[in-house]
Formats: sequence, C-alpha cells, structure tokens
Amino acid sequence: METLITILTGVLVTVATYLILSKSVLRVILGTAILSHAAHLMIMTMGGLKNGQVPILGDESGGSYVDPLPQALILTSIVISFAVTALVLVLAYRTYQTLGTDNLEELRGNRYE
Repeated sequence: METLITILTGVLVTVATYLILSKSVLRVILGTAILSHAAHLMIMTMGGLKNGQVPILGDESGGSYVDPLPQALILTSIVISFAVTALVLVLAYRTYQTLGTDNLEELRGNRYE
C-alpha cells in the first residue's frame, strides 16, 4: 500500500510541476494546491500506514498504537495550504479585474521585452 501511495505522490508532483511551469496564473495556483496535496500524502506515507489502536490513557491492551504526530502535521498543513490557496486566488482574481489578463508574460509588462 505504501508503494502505491508513493507512486501516486510522484504522479501528483509531476502534474503539479507541469501546472506550475505554465503561463496562466490559475494553473500555477492549481499546481501549488496539488503540490501541497502531494506533500500531505508523503507525510502520511512517511508516518506509516499501519493498523493500530488509538492511544488512550489507562488502556492496558499492549498492542501497537497509531502515531498521532503525522496526523497532526497533516491537519495543520491542510489548514495552512487552504488559507494560502484562498489568499492567492483572491489576489489572482483582483489582478484579473485590474489588468484583464491572467497570462504571466503579459503581467510582466513591456519593460522586460
């Protein structure tokens, strides 16, 4: 199972890299969102996908427990990536309203040509 998720993470990183290298602002934003999802999957895979019990105080079953640290890191990362994506989408929308384009080469202006 971990091999399958690692391959899926690689595919997501490849798609995100392709989208980030495009000329459209919206594609760049979607690429960064996909890249953050790939990071979430990689953190989950590195934490291990073992079946275990919930670590409850006072429980003396003695079985293997699930590590809660990767889950906490992923939850924090999801919230941060959602906030950053929302902020960048609002900035891109405002830029499109002001300048009328979402092409990154046109946003650079005539000074760089």
